[in-house]
Amino acid sequence: MKLRLVFLTILMTMFQFADAQIKFETKVSKNKLGVNERLRVDFEMNQDGDNFRPPSFNGFTVVGGPNQSISNSWINGKRSYSKSFSYFLEPRSRGKFTIGQATIEIDGQTYKTTPVAVEVTAAVDKPKDGNDSDLAVSDNLHLVAEISKTNPYLNEAITVVYKLYVSPRISVSNWQELDSPKYSDFWSQAIDMKQLKIENGEYNGEPYRYVVLRKTVLYPQKTGKLNIEPLTLSISVDVPTNRRDIFGGRLFSTVKKTVAAGNKTINVKSLPQVGKPDNFNGAVGSFDFTVKTNKSELDATESLEAKVIVSGNGNLKLFDLPSLNVPNGIEQYEPEHNETVRTNLTGMAGSISDSYTLVPQTKGKFPIPSISFSYFDLETESYKTINSEEIIIDVKNGPDGNMSISNNGSGNGTTKQAVTQIGSQFRFLKLNADLQPKNKEKFFGSTTYWLALTTPLLAIPLFLFFGKKQEERKNDVTGNRIRKADKLARKYLSEAKRNLGNQKDFYESMERALHNYLKAKLNIQTSDMSKDRISRLLKERGAEQTITIEFIGLLESCEFARYTPSSTSAMEQDYEKASRVISTLDRQL
Repeated sequence: MKLRLVFLTILMTMFQFADAQIKFETKVSKNKLGVNERLRVDFEMNQDGDNFRPPSFNGFTVVGGPNQSISNSWINGKRSYSKSFSYFLEPRSRGKFTIGQATIEIDGQTYKTTPVAVEVTAAVDKPKDGNDSDLAVSDNLHLVAEISKTNPYLNEAITVVYKLYVSPRISVSNWQELDSPKYSDFWSQAIDMKQLKIENGEYNGEPYRYVVLRKTVLYPQKTGKLNIEPLTLSISVDVPTNRRDIFGGRLFSTVKKTVAAGNKTINVKSLPQVGKPDNFNGAVGSFDFTVKTNKSELDATESLEAKVIVSGNGNLKLFDLPSLNVPNGIEQYEPEHNETVRTNLTGMAGSISDSYTLVPQTKGKFPIPSISFSYFDLETESYKTINSEEIIIDVKNGPDGNMSISNNGSGNGTTKQAVTQIGSQFRFLKLNADLQPKNKEKFFGSTTYWLALTTPLLAIPLFLFFGKKQEERKNDVTGNRIRKADKLARKYLSEAKRNLGNQKDFYESMERALHNYLKAKLNIQTSDMSKDRISRLLKERGAEQTITIEFIGLLESCEFARYTPSSTSAMEQDYEKASRVISTLDRQL
């Protein structure tokens, strides 16, 4: 009996000793955190196991994990083993929560961790994530948008340069764009970046490396406060950890980080009204203006080319050239527009021209009168006007432009312009045409005769069917109201296109078009059209969020247009945007 008791005691001691050697525990990065912070939870064991089961993490959202890591080393002949499963959690609300028990099987035995209590408080000013690597990335990686000027004039060029600053403490392995800014209130052009170049610089007084990712030239098309949307990147970063390999080298962990350049706001000034010429057409910059022809002497019916040219620096692609006026006796054809414009960080530079083909019809000297071009000079902040020189076209040979004819019974002369005939301009009808009937077959009894006789009888059921459908359509009050609103939307959108250049009429027509479209598609009245309700109804009907945002943005543009001036280019962009958004909503709804 005593021997059996001793044996059981020894056996229980051995099991307890073996059990004491196995460790399976929960470790949290902090027991108290803000609702805007992250929590790291590690489930660690000192022996390998199977069938790991995490707790449910009530009150938290899993944003990362499980990440598995294994450490196996020999020190002075003694083996050290560690295995862990890591999770990153975001709290859903404030309160006190418990990280429940995790389970694992080791050598056929099931082990459980001890529950850990965690308290979530109000948001903190400077949140720190439970992932130390992620926090290191946030402190050492910055995407910055540098704007050349924050208070430009309307149609004055500004540049946005996006730079990625990286601290020497970390290294970037790769990156990709998640979201690109749309510049809806600007004319924009990206400058080609042939090769990315790493340079040394400073950020907040500390040494950093940086690379210029993108350069964009913007011309604001509206006045007032305009928003420049952020550039957003997803970046893979290698961050050093506190762990080392068996040779003592520091181990690195790779963290994917989303960074954004942040929204930027600029205040666009309107062009002054004082001294504004009547012929000003929106040109802003520094320009030269000329009118020239490729010849000044020629014969009648020969052609020459006249060019109206504007060259210099400024918004060359965003205004129209003045029209060329020619005297009677010279035939003028529609001009061909040419652009030789390059865009760099200072804006557009180069020249634009309209080439006219002119054909004089009679002999004589014809003056092409002087025309003027006005622009707003940014250096002097004043308007300047350039007048072209008068050009004389000498037509040497050809019909006389005038001839004198005496009236019968009087000595007074009457001047009439001669008609110039070039080639054979008239063809006379043939008097003896000798016309013959095309088909000499008899009509009565033919196939055509029987078709003409039976077709009305066959058409009676179709008339009855379509008459019934038309009656149903007339009785469909809701459908008729929707169709009428949709028709009005199309009508006012066409009216808006006709009013391009007239800001008040254009935006009034476009606003009516948008409202009638909502009446047709959502069956709501104008008095009920709040932005929140429109967004909610479009979402319920299956419209994508981006299209909904663009539709609301169009309504806001119509509202802002009542208080701030807008250029023709901005109106054209808003019209094209409205046509595209309505077409897209038609497909989605």
